[in-house]
Amino acid sequence: MDTPRFGVPERLAQRMTMAEQHEYLRARLSRRRVLRGGAATAGTAAGAGLLGGAACAAGAKPAPATSPKPGAATVDGTLVAPFGRHLAFGADPRTQMRISWQVPFAVRTPYVRIGTSPLDLTRRVEAEVRHLHTPSLSDELPAVDQFYLHAAVDGLRPGVTYYYGVGHADRDPAEPRHFASVGTFRTAPDRPGKFVFTAFGDQGVSYDALANDQLILGQNPSFHLHAGDLCYADTTGHGKKSDLYDARVWDSFLAQTDSVAASVPWMVTTGNHDMEAWYSPDGYGGQLARWSLPGNGPDPRKAPGVYSFVYGNVGVLALDANDVSYEMPANKGYTDGAQTRWLNRELGRLRNRPGIDFLVVFFHHCAYSTTSAHASDGGVRDAWVPLFDKHQVDLVVNGHNHVYERTDALRGGKAARRVPVGGSADAVRDGIVYVTAGGAGAKLYEFPVPDSYEGHVKDLDEVKTYHWTEDGEKNRDGADWSRVRYTGFSFLAVEVEPGPRPRLTVTALAESGERVDRFEVTRPRRQ
Repeated sequence: MDTPRFGVPERLAQRMTMAEQHEYLRARLSRRRVLRGGAATAGTAAGAGLLGGAACAAGAKPAPATSPKPGAATVDGTLVAPFGRHLAFGADPRTQMRISWQVPFAVRTPYVRIGTSPLDLTRRVEAEVRHLHTPSLSDELPAVDQFYLHAAVDGLRPGVTYYYGVGHADRDPAEPRHFASVGTFRTAPDRPGKFVFTAFGDQGVSYDALANDQLILGQNPSFHLHAGDLCYADTTGHGKKSDLYDARVWDSFLAQTDSVAASVPWMVTTGNHDMEAWYSPDGYGGQLARWSLPGNGPDPRKAPGVYSFVYGNVGVLALDANDVSYEMPANKGYTDGAQTRWLNRELGRLRNRPGIDFLVVFFHHCAYSTTSAHASDGGVRDAWVPLFDKHQVDLVVNGHNHVYERTDALRGGKAARRVPVGGSADAVRDGIVYVTAGGAGAKLYEFPVPDSYEGHVKDLDEVKTYHWTEDGEKNRDGADWSRVRYTGFSFLAVEVEPGPRPRLTVTALAESGERVDRFEVTRPRRQ
C-alpha cells in the first residue's frame, strides 16, 4: 500500500514497537525539513500546530489540546499510535483511576473510552495534554518535545473490572481494528480481602528491568510501588544542571513499562535521579508532566511524589526523601518541613482509621543499608524514623542501593528482634522491618561482606558500614541488623491477609523466579 506523507510504512509498523515508530517518524520529519532550523524535534513542529498556545510548560497548569492553527505543519492523526500507558490510583482507589499515556506528536482532542465490557466502551473521558519541552543540552542532545496525556476517571464502582482504550480525534479506540490495544484494570474493593502488591526501586531501561516487569505481572498484583530512580534519563543523579541527561530515555522507559503498568496501577515516588534540574519547580516539572498521582500530599504541585492511599486494610504512604537527604542535598529542605509535618498527621490519621491494619511507607533513600555504594542516609533516620516508631509503621520499603537487603525488627534504630528467613515480626511488640528493594534493573552494587539469603544463609553478628551525616560525611559504624543480603535483580511481592489476626507475607523473588527471602509481619489479634 502507499505510505502517507508522514506515516510509518505498514510493512515496517508491523515489526516496530511504538518507541521505534516514534523515532522513525521523528527522523522522517527531520529529513523533510519540517523542523525550523533543526533546533527543535518533530514533536515541536507538530505540537506548535496542534496545541497552539494551550500546551503547558513543565510546572504550569496543564490545558486541553486545541485545533491546529491554519497552515501549521501537522501529522495525520490516524497514524499516531499511543504508547507508554501507565495507570495510577486517585486519592480513593475504590472509585478513581488516572490513565496516562504518551504520543510521539501532538494530537487533537485526546480521550479515554471506558466500560465494563471490551465491546462496550461507551463512557468517554476527555484527557489533558502536558507538553514537556527540554532544551538542547549539547551538540549531541537536541531539544526534545514530549506529549503526555492524562485522563482522570472518577465515579467508578468498587471491586469492578473495567476495560479502556486511549485515543484521539483521528483514532477511536472503540473501533474493531484497535481492539488489541484495549487495556483493563480493577478498582479497589469496598471491603478488605486477600490481595497482593509488588514493589521495587531503581529500574532503568534494560533486559533485566523488562524481565522484572514480566515477573511482577505474573504475581497478579493489585498495585505496584516504585521507590524512585525510575528511568535514569539523568544518569548522574545529583539534581544539578551539570548532570548528564537525555529526555528521550523516558520514551523507551514508558514503552518498556506499558506491558505491566497498563493494567497494574504504577505508584511512583521520587529518587535522586528523578530530580531533573532543567524543569521547574525543584526539578520536578518532568514528574508533573509524566505522572498523575493521588495529589493529596502537603503540596501536590511542589511535591508530586508525596501522597497516600488506602487499599483494603493497608494504608500506603509515598515520601520524597530528597527533602531530608544528607547524602544528596540538592533539594534538601525544599518543603520547609511541610512533608514531615504531613507525615506525622497522616500516619496518625491512618493508624486511627477503622479497618486499617497495616501501614506501609515507601521512599527512595535508605534508612538502613550496608552496601559499599550509598549505605544509610542519616537525614532519613533523623527526620522520619522516630515518626515510624511513634505510629508503629509495619513495613518500610526503600530503593537507592541496587541490591536486596532486609533488616531485623528495629526500634529506635536498634535491633529489637531477630527475624531470620521465614521469621515473623510484630511492629507493636518487636519493631519495624526495613527492606531495600533496589534491584529492579539498574547496575548492581556490592556489599562489603558475603551475601546471606534463603538457601545460602551466612549470618554475621556485625557488618562494618556507615551512614551519611548532616555535613555530607560518612560516619563509620557497625550494623547488627543486616539479616538478609542478596546481590541480584529482584523485587518484593507482598500478600495481604485480613482477619482476626491480619498478616503480611513478604517475599523477595530473584529475576530467575527463585525465592531469596520470606518473612511475615503481623498485628495483634483483634479483640
